Amino acid sequence: MNTPLKWVGSKTRIMEILKQHLPAGRRLVEPFAGSCAVLLHTDYEEYLIGDVNPHLINFYQQVKDNPEELIGLTAPWFTFQDLESYYYSLREFLNTNLLPPLKQAAIFLFLNRHCYGGVCRYNLKGEFNTPYGHYKKTYFPENEIRELSRRLARATLICGDFSTTLGYAHRGDVVYCDPPYIPASPTADFTGYHTDKFGAEQHRRLVTALVDLSESRIPVVLSNSDTPVTRELLRGKFKIQTLSAPRSIGNRKKAASTADEIIAVRNLSVWRSVVEVNAKFANGEPF
Repeated sequence: MNTPLKWVGSKTRIMEILKQHLPAGRRLVEPFAGSCAVLLHTDYEEYLIGDVNPHLINFYQQVKDNPEELIGLTAPWFTFQDLESYYYSLREFLNTNLLPPLKQAAIFLFLNRHCYGGVCRYNLKGEFNTPYGHYKKTYFPENEIRELSRRLARATLICGDFSTTLGYAHRGDVVYCDPPYIPASPTADFTGYHTDKFGAEQHRRLVTALVDLSESRIPVVLSNSDTPVTRELLRGKFKIQTLSAPRSIGNRKKAASTADEIIAVRNLSVWRSVVEVNAKFANGEPF
């Protein structure tokens, strides 16, 4: 199942690999909602989904609560003749921040499906500023909205930074983080997907928070780009696996490529259990 939103770095195409690293638990906690691909392709009893982007969280709230109204409002827009002109008009409306929640979600969906490469980008004023994508044809994700609505029935949504969402994690949860990636090069910086860039200090804070959660026996899994900076940040703290993930920035097939990523896992509960069993075995104790 594809996601309703196009999303740079969506995990849809690597889910079979990622699921091998997500342990069992009652609830999955995700502080970076992204495309909600992980929610769509896993089967936890509950989900706690957060993101700092209010447009994104409002969209998911409307998908959860009002899927048919959202479909009915948005679908006709995809049939208009002068889509480029309509795109920029709706983008201006979105940036007024004066829209009722359902209409804001409909506009956000329209912009996402028609913007360049599905890139969700904001300027320092908090204005969505991704240009029009010039597609020959755009797809309206009606079935995907309905399926995501069914899955979101298990989810609680939070608008806030990662520390807010992680503050609700407790024993029995599994935490998965897919933050804006550390750039592989100076020209590959997509960390400004909302007003405040997710830079080096935020990555350090996130790793510290995840280590602290692991110390409380909450397993944590982290995705990021495979760069020397990333590896230095995680060295000695996480078990790392590398993979090549598909990427597609732009509206032409030739723009598709792959990028090296890591999946980093820290499951201290399992690790300590193994250590304790080995220690008892070495001492001749029953276990």
